[in-house]
Amino acid sequence: MSDTKTLTIDGFKVAIQGERNLLEVIRKAHIELPTFCYHSELSIYGACRLCVVEVEGRGAVAACSTPPEAGMRVRTQTGPVRELRRVNLELLLASGRHDCPTCGKSGSCKLQSLAQRLGVDRVRFKAPVEDKPLDLSSHGLVRDPNKCVLCGDCVRVCQEIQGLGVLDFTGRGSNVTVAPAFHKGMADVECVQCGQCAAVCPTGAITVRQDVEAVRAAIADPAKTVVVQVAPAVRVALGEPFGLEADPHLMGRTVAALRRLGFAKVFDTAFAADLTIMEEGREFLERRAKGEKLPLFTSCCPAWVQFMEQEGAAELANLSTCRSPQQMFGSLAKDLLPDELGVAREDLVVVAIMPCTAKKSEARRPEFAQDGNPDVDYVLTTQELVRMIQESGLALGEMEPEGMDMPFGLKTGAGIIFGNSGGVTEAVLRNVAGLLGGEAVIEEVRSARGRRTATLELPDGPLRIAVVHGLANARALLEDVRAGREQVDFVEVMACPGGCAGGAGQPTKTSGKTGERRAQELRRLDAAMDLRIPHQNGQVSKVYADRLGEPNSPEAHHLLHTHYAVRKRIQGEGIALTGEGHGRIPVTVCVGTTCHLRGSQKLLQELLGRVEAAEAEERVEIRATFCMEACDRGPTVKVAGHVLHRATADQAMDLLMRVLAGDLAPVEETHACH
Repeated sequence: MSDTKTLTIDGFKVAIQGERNLLEVIRKAHIELPTFCYHSELSIYGACRLCVVEVEGRGAVAACSTPPEAGMRVRTQTGPVRELRRVNLELLLASGRHDCPTCGKSGSCKLQSLAQRLGVDRVRFKAPVEDKPLDLSSHGLVRDPNKCVLCGDCVRVCQEIQGLGVLDFTGRGSNVTVAPAFHKGMADVECVQCGQCAAVCPTGAITVRQDVEAVRAAIADPAKTVVVQVAPAVRVALGEPFGLEADPHLMGRTVAALRRLGFAKVFDTAFAADLTIMEEGREFLERRAKGEKLPLFTSCCPAWVQFMEQEGAAELANLSTCRSPQQMFGSLAKDLLPDELGVAREDLVVVAIMPCTAKKSEARRPEFAQDGNPDVDYVLTTQELVRMIQESGLALGEMEPEGMDMPFGLKTGAGIIFGNSGGVTEAVLRNVAGLLGGEAVIEEVRSARGRRTATLELPDGPLRIAVVHGLANARALLEDVRAGREQVDFVEVMACPGGCAGGAGQPTKTSGKTGERRAQELRRLDAAMDLRIPHQNGQVSKVYADRLGEPNSPEAHHLLHTHYAVRKRIQGEGIALTGEGHGRIPVTVCVGTTCHLRGSQKLLQELLGRVEAAEAEERVEIRATFCMEACDRGPTVKVAGHVLHRATADQAMDLLMRVLAGDLAPVEETHACH
């Protein structure tokens, strides 16, 4: 006699095999029940009620939050159940402003597709009339609270996958909304711009910030020469909206399309990934030999770097100083291409096609610019490239494949797998093992688990590695390393689940298998390459011979490496220590931990006394704030927009008196994100 427990769904018996809820059992029975707030990798919320089914003896229940029980009799398509779903969907549609034709999510909006699927062609409920302002503070994301339907997806992914909790519910009753702390902008809280909130948002409430028009304007400018680099992960997702996922010539067709769009040269970011492997491998070996600044944390993921600058100040020295491949490419391109193409640096525009929203912010970091001219001028996500191709009417599937341009078009398989979680580690291990001897292939780093460890036996001793994706996993690993519970030498971190292939700039995933398919395709491309390690890349060798010397040389450090600083994103409005009022000269003194240790408290007290002695209290507004993101150059004081680093009371007072006397004009402050 079988011990298998079963339940009945629409008259058919279905076995219960450890499923968490009725929804999983129903889908196993090949019934695609509609859902809106359900994500298998997130906690169960049960807010939308679109997965409602009828259970005999219980009435209507949400399938996602109801555990399966033996003997249950479930009906999924009764008249009352279908009507309940339609009414619930109407209520969702009425809860926000959904201007579908002009919405950035149109065509990939889950709310829109469900309305079509369930036959909802009118909304009988009144929509809210309040027009809430857009949050445009972030370089990578746009938040439109008018389109939020309170599904909670963004709240859960930020808390559960990233461990940040940047977004949460606020207010009561009909005033409930989702917002950052204190209703600040996304750039003013501890958001790292990973964009996973946008990736799971089923409406247009959080979307990728668009830079397409700025790039088109640069292409149309006859004074500019516009070149483009394409990241490894882009090539395994770009074909999805065109039905070309299995096209072996997709990258070649993409190159042809980019040239038709007006880009003068098309290069491969995987070339710069090969450079990263060379630099990071040498950096790790030097640290290992000295036994210092270990474990080495990778630095390719800008969301992870920003997380460390905000929350991992004690481990900043452990971050690899290597720039990401995007920024290595930009630096080299602006250094070498002006002479080769016969253009001035300021007339060379470098565009990056990336799977990532945080890359937009990374390109704006001040250290990645020379005399105000950025190494990477614009970052477009895969979604934006799809839009450009579609808008231009190009038939991507009919393009004749074309090759990348040299010198930055040659790459190895090691550079390609950078797009996967574990890919950076595997690529660096190939390089390190090749230098020291030993087996480079470790299947464990290819696992899809959010955190995994492995040990590689090398002639000079074991090499302990860890690979994590998702910042919540990264935080847990960081805490274990601090406490001595985890002993590792090399740690790869990527913020997005699955790595860059699962980035928020990629086309919206159509199923749970999309991420797995992308990862497999990157590994297939790697395996098909004749060149597998960067030492085999002749163009990389040429760049070192002609320009850089050797890995980690002074010139390589100048062009390919960077530095980090403690940055606290949550900033108060400041505590007013003098009177407030329109027309006063604003003076702000940072009293955060680092500045405090460098004497900012004493400086503040002295400044207050001097303003009083000068009888200027009625003309000056002095505030104490908690971070100006210049912790390595404190104490920091801002007077009428003019910033003083390593400030003294004498310097601050002299600057203030010049502003008061009219000898120095106030600076109009602009919002800057790092």
